[in-house]
Amino acid sequence: MKTGIDCRLFSSRFTGIGRYTHELVENFIKLNERAENPHELVLFFNSPEYENFAPPAHVTKILVNARHYSIDEQFIFLKKLNAARLDLVHFPHFNVPVLYNKPYIVTIHDLTLSMFPGQKMTKWYHRIGYNLTLKNAVKKAKKIIAVSENTKKDLIKLLGIPAEKIQVIYNGIAPEFRVIPEFKYATKSHSEPALHLPGKGEQNERSENPPPFLLYAGVWRSHKNLPRLIQAFKIIKANNPDLQNLKLVITGNPDPHYPEIKTTVKLLGLENEIEFPGLVPENELIKLYNQAAIFVFPSLYEGFGLPPLEAMSCGTPVAASNASSIPEICGTQNAIFFDPHDTDDIAKKILTLYKDKELQQKLIKNGLAHAARFSWEKTATTTFEILLDCLNKRD
Repeated sequence: MKTGIDCRLFSSRFTGIGRYTHELVENFIKLNERAENPHELVLFFNSPEYENFAPPAHVTKILVNARHYSIDEQFIFLKKLNAARLDLVHFPHFNVPVLYNKPYIVTIHDLTLSMFPGQKMTKWYHRIGYNLTLKNAVKKAKKIIAVSENTKKDLIKLLGIPAEKIQVIYNGIAPEFRVIPEFKYATKSHSEPALHLPGKGEQNERSENPPPFLLYAGVWRSHKNLPRLIQAFKIIKANNPDLQNLKLVITGNPDPHYPEIKTTVKLLGLENEIEFPGLVPENELIKLYNQAAIFVFPSLYEGFGLPPLEAMSCGTPVAASNASSIPEICGTQNAIFFDPHDTDDIAKKILTLYKDKELQQKLIKNGLAHAARFSWEKTATTTFEILLDCLNKRD
């Protein structure tokens, strides 16, 4: 048996589809090696991941160098898929060449671009390309994996996919996301957390009285709702003179398509209150999760929403939006939730959690137990079983 995996987004860095693909491949290899009759895994890479990946036994790698949504994807990638003569392919994203007609399964992480196209996908041909690729992928798939019940619901509602064709398999959390005692925010005193921002130099080394901070981690896009978070932070600062040392840290690369984030900061006069450390390495992100007083996740839409779970794994209380999949993934007893459209409610819930030590401890305890249920090994094992089942039911 020959099973192909589209690894063009393969990456061990951070979260997202790249991390999803990386974790599946690493675990698939282990599962396949333990199988009584191992079958061949064929991995399709772009550079430089192709050159960096050393295939073990029963694994073949193929260089594609075809970007997503490109002409090369539709022709070069298609040609290499067909030449490999695969029994089944797993596409961890919906970018399946339109003319590929052999058996495959596909993972749908979210339908964000269907609901929040944002300011990047404004051209008519971008919209056509996206919709054609997505509809083709789910229509011809033997099985669809959705990363949440919410994503499954969206697939049924927006694309008319039969419920029985979709299986929900939650994402996992890497074991690196854990409590690091020497970096922990001390809930017993707001004077003890250590704010260490990558690239900020010695001034952010651990000190006696570094400022407490709220943390957001993720990309900058319209559905992430960051301007409302910034406005809510302004409300907190304006109405609570005792919290003048409180900071807000927003990670992620600045995106020129979304200038309203920094524009909002400037309009509200918060330049000295909000830190933008950029896209921090994973080891630094883990430290920030541990150091934060509260992790705040104001998103309007998520297919899964991994950052709140990562924060829980690091023993940090979470204040999050009550929208889309977020309550499903976080669990209603493990975080405090707010209306993401209401800046007053965002401010109120953050402030409630910040000042209530008993609630903090409850959410930390519940969050650690809840996050422990999510592992990439479990995700990969269930996904591998689907692959085997589809192979056994080939037409």
